[in-house]
Amino acid sequence: MPMPLEGIRVIDWTIWQQGPVCSAMLGDLGADVIKIEQRDSGDPGRGMLKMSGVDLTDRPNFYFEANNRNKRSLTLDLKKPEALEIVYKLVERSDVFVQNYRFGVAERIGLGYDKLKPHNPKLIYASATGYGPEGPERGDPSFDQMGLARSGLMLACGEPDMPPLQVAGGIADQMGAIMLAYGVMTALLARERFGVGQEVDASHLGSMIWLQGLSVAARCMMGFAIPRMPRKYANNPLWNHYQCGDGRWLCLGMLQPDRYWADFVRVLGRPELADDERFANIRVRAANAAAAIEILDEVFATKPRDEWLKVLRAGGDFIFTIVNSVDELPGDPQVQANQYITDFEHPQFGKGPVVGMPLRLSQTPGSIRRPAPEFGQHTEEILTELLGYSWNEVGKLKEKQAI
Repeated sequence: MPMPLEGIRVIDWTIWQQGPVCSAMLGDLGADVIKIEQRDSGDPGRGMLKMSGVDLTDRPNFYFEANNRNKRSLTLDLKKPEALEIVYKLVERSDVFVQNYRFGVAERIGLGYDKLKPHNPKLIYASATGYGPEGPERGDPSFDQMGLARSGLMLACGEPDMPPLQVAGGIADQMGAIMLAYGVMTALLARERFGVGQEVDASHLGSMIWLQGLSVAARCMMGFAIPRMPRKYANNPLWNHYQCGDGRWLCLGMLQPDRYWADFVRVLGRPELADDERFANIRVRAANAAAAIEILDEVFATKPRDEWLKVLRAGGDFIFTIVNSVDELPGDPQVQANQYITDFEHPQFGKGPVVGMPLRLSQTPGSIRRPAPEFGQHTEEILTELLGYSWNEVGKLKEKQAI
């Protein structure tokens, strides 16, 4: 089957996570992604785990692999004019240029939008930034942690008395990458419709605000953000999570609790709670939420989670699910059925699970075709096959240490 971005070429001049994940997403959908790496050092993500003391002798670097699959690697010394000329030739033959360096770096090197646009007026120039393209802090450096902090997410997680909380996994980087890929796809569609190239920017700050859109909308329109809510005093006891007898957690999501309350407590073996005046309706129940939650805590603690799942599935049309740890995701049957985690045959490390596609296109599905490239693995291939350099010219570029 064809893939939606077949024939689209992306130049990826990115490092770490926010920029690389954007171009990896485009690669998953079929784009030919050429990753430009600094000749003497490469993407610092290649050394991320070694810096942390992780032994990579017999296992892949998950950080670099996850962020750079479906790409080809081209190593250049961008301080050399010959190397910049290679980039300009690539731009002439490409559709998208993605970068995530600090504001002004690309312009100083000669890879800013104004410099590249004459080589390809229809180029989509995508920048992953920390704080957006405008404002006094647009040039400040940013990593994932800054996105979590500045956007308010650190103080939206957890309970009211907790300090600001980190969220593991680089989600501000990941969200920034998703939004940048969304922008690139939109710009490609606009180019097809209107014949224009353009700049695209997606920042940690803007992306994480959008991720929290409902709470931010409440603050803007109502004057207050959705507050942190203590689990033991949640206004709706059926919109909460409970620990079962085996220590595992179950999450309830019944947003219209009056519709479910009587049947729910009957299935739990506490039918008398349906007639308890403290829990007569949503308003009264909210006023007595602590008492309701205390009772439900005691009830759920009497059985292991698997038993409660059987009881709830057999007892009615309730809305609930399990609380997974990330460690449990690869073995989750629903995750497996939809290939949200799938197997990939790595040429060096063999077959193993990797994060799959988060979306499904029935007629033009994406795929994982390449592992993350070795450092400079495709330099000669790109120069000779794509740009038409002779082997003699390649040799001279090596002598000049431009590649």
